[in-house]
Amino acid sequence: MLVLRHLAAHLAEAAARGDILGEVVVVPQANPIGLTQHESGFLLGRFETASGRNFNRDYPDLAAQAAGALDGQLGPDAEANVAVIRAAMGAALERIDPPDELAALRKTLMGLAYDADIVLDLHADNEALLHLYLGTPLWPGAADLAAEVDARAVLLAEVSGGNPFDEACGGPWWELAKRFPDAAIPPACLSATVELRSNDDVDDGLARGDAAALLRFLQRRGVVKGEAGTLPRLLCEATPLDAMQQMRAPVDGLVNYRARLGDMVHSGEVVAEIIDPLGDVTPVLATTDGVLFARHSQKYAWAGKVIGKIAGAVPLPERTGLLLTE
Repeated sequence: MLVLRHLAAHLAEAAARGDILGEVVVVPQANPIGLTQHESGFLLGRFETASGRNFNRDYPDLAAQAAGALDGQLGPDAEANVAVIRAAMGAALERIDPPDELAALRKTLMGLAYDADIVLDLHADNEALLHLYLGTPLWPGAADLAAEVDARAVLLAEVSGGNPFDEACGGPWWELAKRFPDAAIPPACLSATVELRSNDDVDDGLARGDAAALLRFLQRRGVVKGEAGTLPRLLCEATPLDAMQQMRAPVDGLVNYRARLGDMVHSGEVVAEIIDPLGDVTPVLATTDGVLFARHSQKYAWAGKVIGKIAGAVPLPERTGLLLTE
């Protein structure tokens, strides 16, 4: 939210100069429902308290809902197809009658984004380095975004499971391309979840730097006039999301990390320990070679709790179905 506050100020200045070449929609508080949920001194905005549902899952599947209207309407002209598909998705979205407040929020957000060329969903992990989630068809086309924001991990998947917001915006394009293989359907929406480090990194200096990086990305993409300068060096390779190890605590206890964020770890290495204050110390091992890019700031865990994430390169047999942390 702080990054978007600074980005909005940059964009207001650009608009006053006539330097915005299209339309930029900024939503500084995308989850007003979650921001009202607080208990025992903590904000609890990840899941709706009434239903237990994750606010960033179960967005409308516009590919499925628009496909019927596209039969016989698509051809070899990619630009024309993009316009037809966006119109069909907009019509499908209009037909949705939200049964509750959460569904209405999802429809509202999708209404702002379904026809966009670029959708950046800004988040923060619990304790993490800056990283991105992207649709596989968008790589390496989105490498400029990863380089500009200094991403330390880029996780790729066509379907991550649960239909989060970024995938609901970008995913219809490659799903429709599969459904209509004889039509020219490009990946017309660069959609990404941008994880801006950690929840506790609310720092004005960091936020100003991130906002400036996003502005340079928009300048580089021709959305805003201006000189973006030399593109920074890409700091990581993109890796499959199903190759990302979710380190889980095998038992209850205190968490003692043996590796720091950004460390390269190797399969079989002890990355953390779970300490029973009255008993044993249980090691938590890496099962892949990769970068430890996320940990959990709460240093007490229970069996099954995700306490870390390692960006590996080789898909892991257990990583099927829902690939994101719920």
